Amino acid sequence: MWKVVWAALLLLATVCVQRGYTKEAKGAQSLGHVSVVIVGGTGDLAKKYLWQGFFHLYTNQVSSGYSFSFYGGGLSPNDKATPILFEVLKGVVCPRELSVERCALVKEQFLRLAEYRQLNTSEDYQALGKHLTEQLRQEGLVEAGRLFYLSVPAFAYADIAEKINNNCRPTDGAWLRVVLEKPFGHDLSSAQLLSTQLGASLKDNEMYRIDHYLGKQVVSKILPFRRENSKHLDLIWNKHHIERVEIVLKETLDAKGRISFYEQYGVIRDVIQNHLTEVMTLLTMELPSNLSNTKEVLKNKLKIFSALQRLDRNCAAIGQYQAYNAEVQEELSKTREHFSLTPTFAGIMVHIDLAQYEGMPVILTSGKMLDERVGYARILFKNDIFCIQSHSSVHCKPKQIVFSFGHGTLQYPAILVSKNLFKPDLMDTEWKEVTEHKDVSVLGLPISDYYVLTPTVERESYAELILHIFQGRKDSFISAENLLASWSFWTPLLQSLADTFPRLYPGGADNGNMLDFKLLGRKVTFANEALVMVTQDHMGGSGRESFQVMQGKYRSADMVSAWPEELIVRLAGDLQVAAENAVREGGRFHLALSGGSSPLALFQRLARHHYSFPWRDTHVWMVDERCVPLTELDSNFRTLHDHLLQHVKMSYFNIHPMPVQMNQRLCVEEDSGALLYESDITQLVNASSFHFVLLGVGYDGHTASLFPGSKLDASGNSLVAFTESPAKPHQRMSLTLKAINQAQKVGVLVMGKSKHELVTQLSRVKDNPKHWPITGIRPTSGRLVWYIDYDALLG
Repeated sequence: MWKVVWAALLLLATVCVQRGYTKEAKGAQSLGHVSVVIVGGTGDLAKKYLWQGFFHLYTNQVSSGYSFSFYGGGLSPNDKATPILFEVLKGVVCPRELSVERCALVKEQFLRLAEYRQLNTSEDYQALGKHLTEQLRQEGLVEAGRLFYLSVPAFAYADIAEKINNNCRPTDGAWLRVVLEKPFGHDLSSAQLLSTQLGASLKDNEMYRIDHYLGKQVVSKILPFRRENSKHLDLIWNKHHIERVEIVLKETLDAKGRISFYEQYGVIRDVIQNHLTEVMTLLTMELPSNLSNTKEVLKNKLKIFSALQRLDRNCAAIGQYQAYNAEVQEELSKTREHFSLTPTFAGIMVHIDLAQYEGMPVILTSGKMLDERVGYARILFKNDIFCIQSHSSVHCKPKQIVFSFGHGTLQYPAILVSKNLFKPDLMDTEWKEVTEHKDVSVLGLPISDYYVLTPTVERESYAELILHIFQGRKDSFISAENLLASWSFWTPLLQSLADTFPRLYPGGADNGNMLDFKLLGRKVTFANEALVMVTQDHMGGSGRESFQVMQGKYRSADMVSAWPEELIVRLAGDLQVAAENAVREGGRFHLALSGGSSPLALFQRLARHHYSFPWRDTHVWMVDERCVPLTELDSNFRTLHDHLLQHVKMSYFNIHPMPVQMNQRLCVEEDSGALLYESDITQLVNASSFHFVLLGVGYDGHTASLFPGSKLDASGNSLVAFTESPAKPHQRMSLTLKAINQAQKVGVLVMGKSKHELVTQLSRVKDNPKHWPITGIRPTSGRLVWYIDYDALLG
């Protein structure tokens, strides 16, 4: 008899489990049945987060009076995907508060309530809709709602939404909620199109655009923290007290395996336009009078977007880790000539056009392949105390509030307030103050210098947001208006950066200070002169072997490469070092400068920034000159004079123009102008060896005024010669290869995209001074350095 009773009880328990009831819920009033469908239920996101989140929802609601059924949908047939799905489901973990016995029971129930369904065609969705309705009828359940989570690429949203609308809408009185994962478009027009397409099938209140950062415990507490501590913050939450706001997300991972996605989106679209922007709005929006009022929260966010000042390329510094291009070539089957402009790092400055924040920068920063994994928002306050001796005093230390997102030094989510600001109030019983600190530092302060608040129990962001979806709360989600406002703000910057070369960086600790950037008014620039070097043989490599700072090789000589501004800064710096060394050793610095347009930026840089350059001890010589009067605009000397010489203090006797005009004639050999210039060099320049010769290179490979086809050897041991250009004979006077190659250092400056073909060609040709005069530059005992900007190097 006991066997019969036990079998009956087991049968009853099985029926209850299949319906999602438990012993506790049976006595409670039924609140209805909820069907959960994860489209893409065997994908990475579902495996890592979604099933775990829905299991937590089930464990929290199992006694609430709701019953559930769970479906993993996908394109694969049932027989192939069902085992995969249940392997994932077996790996879900119970909340800590459940006992081992209770956990086993609830997990078993959860597995019984789940099944896989192929969801590909309209017929598949039609069959699912009929199944959901039939299940309700057979089990006598009242429907509460249907929740569809679209864990699929965004291009599939509109099609799936239409199939759900046509085939899977719930019965009258029940709700429909469709969750959409980012990205929601890639610019304003695509976001508008997607919004229109989805709007044809779903109502706005049925769509939940998810940003998992809004589910992070610290992020969700930004507004409550501001509210609870308003007595401290109201007076200081403004431009008069805040120096800047920083919102930072650093990653150590690369983009491998996601290259197809990343090439379309890059770092700004991937995390800055959404995650970091949402945090920015929470920090700067007007506090709602009621934090539970979803409409008021979203309305105040929208006000911030309308007050953001327009961004352009000057507002951002972008970079790309060195190995990224090779990963693109490999995963997308691109040729070796392909070069991606997709940024993997960005530092962006935002300004808010409100009286409260006028002039106060908000800095958004994120990147891959950086030195550490960390995420935080930091409000750095101005410090009006100037400490003379007691720098260790608490008053001398930074004043800041840090919202740490939960990874990095602390390894747990926390809100930290400098002790020289105020002691924060606890927001609710779910948060606690940490008083025992480890020996760690957080943004320049030991953790003991902060008041630290942290959750009593850590919860995963997807689990939090799934609960909000179930509850119908929309304050933690992206509304259509806010989404379009965000894209309206970010699209101009993205368009302005479309053709911009990012600064290359090696990745990890090797980055050093290469990605540090500074704010100059409303402009963002990299702060240092550390230049990215790409060797011709190692494009796309990684690590120190293929990526060097300030080092590289081109045609077996040293090479320096950077963006144009930085390249000029480096070259000017090298010139000053050479000058100071020469003056220190011999009292004079002999510098030979060529004509052309490339050196103009260098001349301006030297005139405006290098005030300590030893001009009084410098002799300036000409590498070459056109056969025109020195006062003519075409004269190389006139260009040098207008852009440099007239702006610096140096003796008239130390300036040596070439004597192209003698006896009221231009470049006539019997006037011996070349011999006269050579004589000056021999008398004044020790061993006729210039300390530094700066050259350019023409599209035909000429350098100085040494052109292809010229009889370069005809001048023999001469240091100066008249030369013939392809257009007209005897148009130039020039230093010879002998004079140039006797120099202690020779720099060749190559700039501009138009020089890319030339740079590529020169990298392949052998030394042939007759056809490529630049290949005849081989200093006998000195050093040759190529200064090539990225436009010329990479095209």
